[in-house]
Amino acid sequence: MAKPDRPGSASRTYPRSLALTLLNLGMLMVILDGTIVTVALPAIGEDLGFSSADLAWVMNIYMIAFGGLLLLAGRLGDIFGRKRMFLAGLAVFTVASVVAGLATSPELLLIARFVQGAGGAMSSAVSLGMIVTLYPEPAEQGKAIGAFSFIGAAGASLGLVLGGVLTELANWHWIFLVNLPIGAVTLLLASRVLAADTPTGPRGKADVVGAALVTAGLMLLVYAVVEAEKYGWSSGRTWGLVAVSFALIALFAVRQAKADTPLIPLRTFRSRNVTGANFIQVLTIAAMFGFQVLVVLYMQHVLGYGAAKTGWAMLPTAVAIGAVSLGVSARLIARFGARNVLLTGLLVLTAGMLYLVRVPVQGSYAVDLLPVFALLGGGGLVLPALATLAMSDARPEDAGVVSGLFNTTQQIGAALGVALLNTLSTSRSEDLLAEGKDTATALTGGYHLAFAVGTGLLAASAILTLVVLRTPRGTSTEVAASADATPAPQTALHV
Repeated sequence: MAKPDRPGSASRTYPRSLALTLLNLGMLMVILDGTIVTVALPAIGEDLGFSSADLAWVMNIYMIAFGGLLLLAGRLGDIFGRKRMFLAGLAVFTVASVVAGLATSPELLLIARFVQGAGGAMSSAVSLGMIVTLYPEPAEQGKAIGAFSFIGAAGASLGLVLGGVLTELANWHWIFLVNLPIGAVTLLLASRVLAADTPTGPRGKADVVGAALVTAGLMLLVYAVVEAEKYGWSSGRTWGLVAVSFALIALFAVRQAKADTPLIPLRTFRSRNVTGANFIQVLTIAAMFGFQVLVVLYMQHVLGYGAAKTGWAMLPTAVAIGAVSLGVSARLIARFGARNVLLTGLLVLTAGMLYLVRVPVQGSYAVDLLPVFALLGGGGLVLPALATLAMSDARPEDAGVVSGLFNTTQQIGAALGVALLNTLSTSRSEDLLAEGKDTATALTGGYHLAFAVGTGLLAASAILTLVVLRTPRGTSTEVAASADATPAPQTALHV
């Protein structure tokens, strides 16, 4: 890792700020690609011939690969070195981006997106650990992680703007091809600036089988939710797929209990804060990521917005999240405690989602959408507080594993949220069309149901925060220090 010049150092050193910039740039590419496709989905579907149900896989397969492989990537980084893993992941991600940009069929695009997710997991799984090593002093570390958190929180929203502009000014291919020059320059500089590190993890084989089990189980679970729109929620096929997916996840848990070097030791779940915070995160991210997709569809299919206008319309959320996450979240956590800050943020998000349940067919941006996008700045409170609580009971030897788990559950929540809310919305819209409603009314009715379910998920998160989570022991200063050492959001509140 790059370090400041020190007396007696024979090796060439670079400013730490340059190393931090490169790590943030690599993370920004990964975060942007989680959302940059959202606004371009209609164009991609029309060009490559995706069906309505299958189009969601352009996003879901990326998130599943990302989330399912994060723990394995983190373990491999411990075994082989974080710099090697970061550079390898960046190279895989960049090459896959080019393949995705040149894709001429749905199958090729989905394969490329899966590989993109794998590369993103490889690079992002080790980024935070490299930053913590780069800035060991608590005060500087807090600022560095604050910048990294901002990339995660605001980068997702900026992806919507960039995706809309590129799609409208050029075409959807460029939302992927733009990664080539950025990735190549970042890779070249990072290989020189980031110093080689000594592997810190236990020697031995990484649990590739365990990673395959959990990734396959998650993919099958999302597939079951998507297929429920076609076959119905009560069909034997749907519940058969759900049963098999849970069986695979159960096999993963059994393997973790017996493996010499598990991806995640089961003792991690003995902490109510670790388990509770991760479960709350799944519900919260499911609601917010599902919202992101559906509000984009509402603006384009009901209000008639173009791709670029849709992206710019959501920019206030990026500004609000950035202002909250960088400006006030750490101070609020230090003064009032992570649990209280989390509860406040969840209540703000719930109010914003509830406001959307009554969004009209002929909606006004200033009246019906802008207040929601401003309220969703509450996401800048939620993830830092969740991360603080999730890490509060982690043993020192399990800190990396708990961080990986936190980032993994973000991806699980995102994939399940898109699948669930999109499926419910589509089913409701089809029912309304069958009743003779016009297209705009039917679509809006479907979005109403999805937003109502999202409101329920956020309300459940707030209740669980009150019932399950506990304020970490120690003074407010210690809690703030804990926040400085928490994992930065990988998915963030994508809104």
